[in-house]
Amino acid sequence: QTKTGIALLYDEVSENAYDIRLKLTKEVLTIQKQDVVCVSGSDHSANHRTVTLHRQPVGGLGLSIKGGAEHKVPVVISKIFKDQAAEQTGMLFIGDAIIQVNGINVESATHEEVVHLLRNAGDEVTITVQYLREAPSFLKLPLGSPGPSSDHSSRASSPLFDSGLHLNGNSTNTAPSSPSSPIANETKYEKRWLDTLSVPLSMARISRYKTGTDKLRSNAFEVLALDGVSTGILQFYTVQECADWLRAMSTNISDLTLQNMKMANKCCSPSDQVIHMGWVNERLEGTDSSQLYKFKFLALKGSSFYIFSTPPVSTLDWARAEKIYNLCEVLFKIHKLWLADDCWLQANLYLGIHQDFDLEDQRPYCFSVMVGHGKSHYFNVELGSELAVWEKSFQRAIFLEVQRTGSKTYMCSWQGDTLCFTVDFALGFTCFDSKTKNVLWRFKFSQLKGSSDDGKTRVKLLFQNLDTKQIETKELEFQDLTAVLHCIHSFIAAKVASVDPVFIDSQSIARKYMYSN
Repeated sequence: QTKTGIALLYDEVSENAYDIRLKLTKEVLTIQKQDVVCVSGSDHSANHRTVTLHRQPVGGLGLSIKGGAEHKVPVVISKIFKDQAAEQTGMLFIGDAIIQVNGINVESATHEEVVHLLRNAGDEVTITVQYLREAPSFLKLPLGSPGPSSDHSSRASSPLFDSGLHLNGNSTNTAPSSPSSPIANETKYEKRWLDTLSVPLSMARISRYKTGTDKLRSNAFEVLALDGVSTGILQFYTVQECADWLRAMSTNISDLTLQNMKMANKCCSPSDQVIHMGWVNERLEGTDSSQLYKFKFLALKGSSFYIFSTPPVSTLDWARAEKIYNLCEVLFKIHKLWLADDCWLQANLYLGIHQDFDLEDQRPYCFSVMVGHGKSHYFNVELGSELAVWEKSFQRAIFLEVQRTGSKTYMCSWQGDTLCFTVDFALGFTCFDSKTKNVLWRFKFSQLKGSSDDGKTRVKLLFQNLDTKQIETKELEFQDLTAVLHCIHSFIAAKVASVDPVFIDSQSIARKYMYSN
């Protein structure tokens, strides 16, 4: 998507926001700020411009000012009146900060001091100005060109006093004056939007939260490039504007990620393809029970689920993941969908396994990936659409791995005997003696009617005998019970999906939510 629009750049240190323009292309987000540039004539810098104004009998200097040292901002030109002294110079613009008046430096002067100086400067007033690129938004300066035509772009009136009428009043000498300079001068200036920062969107990430907290920024977010360069806090005037920009940027980032996946897959065998990858936030438990989130990059590739601190760029990077898990032995679970006004939908998408999670955090769009030995990773994404994609991608990656693998065998024991337990996509469950290889029992997936476990190492599997219709209980003990239970779940889900794909899709909580909205 391509998009342009006005936003604010929020400075968390000064707590001021500045007007900027955003330009979004397929691959780059560009931030622009307004500045005054010399477009013809002299090639000297437009940073400082010295202009002589001739006070007119009607309209005076033809400008209004706002700001002052008492507000911790320079005095700036807030209005320029059509066909009057300031506009006739062609060198003054709304947003110009006044640096000197008749050689007197006013950078640290209050509003009233500058008003007094301008009123009593005589009929010929020489001022030096510099365009204030980061004018705080509370000054409410129009963003358009000088003159009345720009007034429509002004936002609500500023709390700061706008000196105009009494500033432009006549001085004691009301003799006709010559036009303000420099009409004859060929030097021309224009106010333009200039590029100040370009952020590549490939592998970029978005954050709507204040760093290290669960506090959602109001109508604002930050975009961070792969190399860590940040846009700063981009703030929008309405919820809808913020949502539109968030969606547009996320779409472009996702499209670029898809391109990167296709490039990576050209170097991978058919059994080792990247199914999905992208940024998430992982919740880390603090020692004082506080919750801290950290950016992580997840990937589903071949037989494995990867967790990185930074995206893999080269083939060698895949071996440098923080964590690597076999896809047959993980379980994806959605925790939260943000429906509306703090109304949460809790959704359990797994069978026969129970584990309590602390869901005190305030972030929507959360999911966890449960791994071996009862451990889990808890993640959050920025949009509901991202959650739906992760849900579908985990399903697909796990089903493909089950079909590729065909079967998984685990060492186990019961009453002192060392046994092997096999989960087979075609045959179901088989238990045999590890030494003699003699089959002790075998059941189809459809014969499993229930299970229970002690949460540590032991599990009871309840099978229905096809001949007697009686329930047979088989007890086994595993070193990593969680991995085995996840594997059983993966194989059964894949088996159901191969027989009835529509049923699996009907169980998708995230996609149901996305379609209904």
